[in-house]
Parts: sequence; C-alpha cells; structure tokens
Amino acid sequence: MKIAILGAGNMGLSFSKSFLKYELIKPENLHLIIRSASKIAKISEDFPKSRISTFEEVKELDADLIIIAVKPQDFQHVAQNIQFRVKENQMVLSIMAGINIEKIQKSLQHPLVVRAMPNSPTLLGMGITGYTAASGISFSQLINIERLLNSTGRSVYLENEELLDGVTALSGSGPAYFYYIIDAMIKAGIEMGIEENLSKLFVKQTMLGAYHLINNSDKSLEDLIKDVASKGGTTEAALKTFEDNGFKDILKQGILNAEKRAQELNH
Repeated sequence: MKIAILGAGNMGLSFSKSFLKYELIKPENLHLIIRSASKIAKISEDFPKSRISTFEEVKELDADLIIIAVKPQDFQHVAQNIQFRVKENQMVLSIMAGINIEKIQKSLQHPLVVRAMPNSPTLLGMGITGYTAASGISFSQLINIERLLNSTGRSVYLENEELLDGVTALSGSGPAYFYYIIDAMIKAGIEMGIEENLSKLFVKQTMLGAYHLINNSDKSLEDLIKDVASKGGTTEAALKTFEDNGFKDILKQGILNAEKRAQELNH
C-alpha cells in the first residue's frame, strides 16, 4: 500500500510513525507533503527513506490512500491549489475536525472519502479515533483503513456522521481538558507548600491510579466517588465547592461549545 499524507504536521507525522512502527507500509511507500520547504530537512531526519515534497512540487500523486491532515481552516485553500487530480481508484482519509464528507467530496471531486477524528495520544499509540465512511466504500477498503487507525490506538466506527463533531469535542479535544484540570490541581499543591515536581508526581500518579480503578471496577462513577468521599470529610469539602460553583455544568458547556465550533468549521 502506498500512502500520501497532505499536511504532515503533528497528527500526520504521528500517524506516519505508527504505520512504519507496525510495518503496515514500507518507508519508501510513504510520501509526506508539506507547505514549507524549510521543514523538509528536519522531517527527513525521522523519515530518511520516505519521500518529502512541498504542495507545489506534486503534479501527480502515486498513492493508494491520501490522508488529509491539514488544518480545517486551510482545507479550502489546499483543495483549490493542489496541482494533481485525485484518481478514481484512490481512497481519501480525512483527519480534519469539522469538515464533513460531502464538502470533501465536492472540493476534491472525488466520492471515496473516509472521515476520522483521532486525538493526540495517537502519538504514543494510545489514541482513540471515531470514523465514518461515504457510501460506495467497500467492506475490505474499510477494514484496511481500520487496520491503519488501530495502529495508533483504538478506533470506533460510527454509522452516523453527525456524531463525529461530538467525538471531536469529547475525545479529540478531550486531552486538553484533563491537562487543564491537572494543571489546576498541581497549582493548588504548590499553593499548599508542596514543591512543584512533587505536586506533579502526586497528581499524575493519582490520575493514573484513578484511571485503572475505573477500568477494573464494576462500580458506577457515583459509587467510586462515594468510596473516597466519606461524610463530613476532606473530599466532601472539595466536591461541595465544585457543586456550589457549577463546575460540572461549566465543563459540560465547554464540551458542547467545542462541538458547536466543530460544526462551524464546515461552513
């Protein structure tokens, strides 16, 4: 299989690394296409056997799969300015937030489009990707795409494309929400006199432990909270402050606004 990646930024490169790590493609069958020639030397260090070009240089694209990994705001410009035509037998996989299949099909004048929404832990092979496909894509083609996506973590097929904007808001943007909360916890630790590195250690290990407890327990989240929050205790004091200030509602509203922004990116 030959793969071309349009827009080899963080996500495009992390996908490329996963494909090579699991030997899903040969390095010489990978073509990275970027906007700025100044980045070619740096990318070549990580991908010495792969082809790296700027958009202007590519007049024809020899690839079975074209992955679109440009920023959604740049897609229209890229689609209007690419010098090659997408061939009939080529598959297109978009990992752009917000841009729907119909818009990609119209912009590229090409029907075979799969739309996916990965998140940043794909860098470690621990991502989760929601994906959906245009009609006309065969089961075997979809299995091939899923195999590629699974090299970056886990993938979930969604029948309803509209859910992908929700996936974008939930898991695509999700890592940043956790970092935000962790940052607040670390800062609270520092304010209480705990040295910064120690505060980081306590918070990160607590998060890791909590994740494993959720995964290995049959209890509901409510019950797990009750296990920690005894009546009149320290945890209850913290949770009461969160409740009184509408923390859960603020978090939920933020995620709904992220979904709204994903929908706006399509216009």
